[in-house]
Amino acid sequence: MSGIHRAMEKAERDGLLTWTRPEDRAGSRTPVLEEAPRFVRPPAAPPPPDDPIAWDMPAAVTEDAIGEAVLDPLFVVATDPGSAAAEQYRLLRTRLEGRENAGRTQLLVVTSPRLGEGKTTTSANLALTMAQEFQHKVVLVEADLRRPTLAALFGIEAGPGLVDVLVGTSTLEDALIPIPGHSLFLLAAGAGAARSTELLASSAMQRTVDSLRARFDRIVIDTPPMTLSDTHVLTRLADGVLMVVRSGVTPRPAVEQALTGLDRRKLVGIVLNEVEEKADAYAYPGAYARSAGE
Repeated sequence: MSGIHRAMEKAERDGLLTWTRPEDRAGSRTPVLEEAPRFVRPPAAPPPPDDPIAWDMPAAVTEDAIGEAVLDPLFVVATDPGSAAAEQYRLLRTRLEGRENAGRTQLLVVTSPRLGEGKTTTSANLALTMAQEFQHKVVLVEADLRRPTLAALFGIEAGPGLVDVLVGTSTLEDALIPIPGHSLFLLAAGAGAARSTELLASSAMQRTVDSLRARFDRIVIDTPPMTLSDTHVLTRLADGVLMVVRSGVTPRPAVEQALTGLDRRKLVGIVLNEVEEKADAYAYPGAYARSAGE
């Protein structure tokens, strides 16, 4: 039995992880959040006629220049930093940092077995934590081109993003949006993409990743679930992969199927999302991490 499966079995014995059958989700509902107030990004300069990938990091960014971001309450690391949920995201970041003896995880892909597991919330909170706690330059990349949500959750008005950079209609400098008060940039999905897999597998995507690696300390990529080919393309570019599983919702066969599609050498851990808090368990309804080596 692998270390991942042993960790899953222990979490199940401790009451931190429960499983459901696929049919159990028929009546489930995802909470509907009111749309957050938005701030308007600064006017973008016309893109240069040459290399659309080359760009320069802005020397300084002031909140007056871009307005004030109103983050979604799901981003507890920023909106409620003293909460137990925020503390668990900080613990997750520390545990990921602690397992880097074998090699630094500069580019982390966050995915899940299926839709609705909480991977986008985990991606954003983890990126915010990395930026807050260690003053690294961090970029959060929205590579879920089929169901983009991050721009709205950050209260950012639609504009150029990853797709626009890949097709050459925008530069990275124009597409990257600084999040006020944090050492964090967001590269949203941008324009709709009919052929997302081909775009993500393109040489333009490789050049974009290379540019981001040269400019940022940490890159967190929010991807679609493992059921889509887009994610398998992106995991090949990653240093590490984090799997998000929703306790009590995700069927066990779906987790096992997702794990079989991964290069185990890149799997850095599993987050058990929405774990029920217990008096004798150091966990909370939000994120609970088991590293791949446990």
